[in-house]
Amino acid sequence: MPKSLFWSRTDTAGSEQVVFDDRRGLLARGVVLAIDPLPHTCRYQLTVGADWSTSRFEVEVEGAGWVRSVRLERAGDGWRVRTGEEGDLDAALRAAGHPPAGLPGTDEPDRLAAALDVDLSGSPLFNTLPVRRIGLGRIPADHARQVSVAWVRLPSLSVLPADQVYTSLGPGRVRFASGTFTADLDIDPNGFVVRYPGLAERIDPR
Repeated sequence: MPKSLFWSRTDTAGSEQVVFDDRRGLLARGVVLAIDPLPHTCRYQLTVGADWSTSRFEVEVEGAGWVRSVRLERAGDGWRVRTGEEGDLDAALRAAGHPPAGLPGTDEPDRLAAALDVDLSGSPLFNTLPVRRIGLGRIPADHARQVSVAWVRLPSLSVLPADQVYTSLGPGRVRFASGTFTADLDIDPNGFVVRYPGLAERIDPR
């Protein structure tokens, strides 16, 4: 993997580091650390084709006394979803005063059929996928594009279909919207997030 990026979380104590190759689509391995709602470590592997649509995503999340995993793999017009769990995340959440997370994965993979992208919550890397796939950097300012994603939540690893909207704001700026949430992202010329207000900021080597 010839490249690496590092982000520091601004919404909580945490960080993300990814090594990747984006010469023909994207091959990436990353680690996400966060303390909320429970301290956890997330490790993922991502395969994105030359057209920048996601073909495979594997993720494992581990905390004190529990481990969860999910694998999403494109199969024809839909997704195959496989899950694993050891320990009891819901018990750990209840003990810390948080509501239970439910099961990892999804019981209805057919609902993900329209998704061409995966979005891992809390990770600024995954905003790059639709930005590059739809060529947002070449779209005139104020043009909006809606995308469907398989949204993978942390730390539960529940997988939900979600509609998101990306709007070009001119060179180096993109507006991200999902439901009532919006954020104006600063991106570099390759579409990777530099600053995600309220979530993360990229830290480059000195």
